[in-house]
Amino acid sequence: MTTVWAGLATGAIYSLIAIGYNIVLLASGTFNFAHAQLLMVGTFLAYTGAVTFGLPVLPTVLLAAAGVAVIALVEERVAIRPLLGRTDSHGTLITTVGAATILDGLAAAIWGRQPLTVPPVLPDEPLTLLGGTVRPVDLALIGFTLVVGVGLHLWSRHTLTGLASLASAEDRDAASARGINVRLLGVGAFAVAGAVAGVFGLLVGARTYAVFDLGHSLALFGFVAIAIGGSGSQLGGLIGGFATGLVYAFAARYIGAAYPQIVVFGVFLLILFLRPRGLFGAALERRV
Repeated sequence: MTTVWAGLATGAIYSLIAIGYNIVLLASGTFNFAHAQLLMVGTFLAYTGAVTFGLPVLPTVLLAAAGVAVIALVEERVAIRPLLGRTDSHGTLITTVGAATILDGLAAAIWGRQPLTVPPVLPDEPLTLLGGTVRPVDLALIGFTLVVGVGLHLWSRHTLTGLASLASAEDRDAASARGINVRLLGVGAFAVAGAVAGVFGLLVGARTYAVFDLGHSLALFGFVAIAIGGSGSQLGGLIGGFATGLVYAFAARYIGAAYPQIVVFGVFLLILFLRPRGLFGAALERRV
């Protein structure tokens, strides 16, 4: 059971990346490859607030959330907005990859290349739960990720703003013609995705450390999570992230530390072969 808890805690981080991808994708139709770097910056801002400034937990979380939200808004303004409306749909993919590279470089220049220890917000004494051991901070990470993922899924399906976001992602011109402010939805999506990444910076940093290249592996496994669960589905991204973490943990435990990535991507390819749109993705119908 300890392996299950470890897999769920790791999977929660992958789910957070998938959730961030989907927030922006559902509102603007843009895939933000730099979201993993936003979470990485969140861990550094959490370290800055908790260690450098010695702030309590709540001000540290607010600092990280506000800081990453501002960075996400700058990314939207500089890397995304100038390309909206163009026929080339690959332009925003390239610019978000560029934004990720810039964030990596800035993080290394500001905080250095050595991993920084983010203090846990909860006691570090492991708990015995359901026959396995788990740290309280990992339990909190799992629980809060579930709450955010399910909450965003319900919001996107049962609120006017959520439905407007779905309409905007499907067809920006048609949504705009119906009176939906698609630009505001896109800007808001980046801000929300950045704020969520910042809020979790303290919990994620306590598990992974704050290190400038954290976004590389998180982006890759977050993409696997969203591909397994289905792009555009918050519930699918949530489950896909946890499934990826569990596969990784069990592969490391029973096959060997050198093989988890191979096993994860093998499962990834198998699911894409059987379900190209992911487990929770639905085929889109278009009249031509």
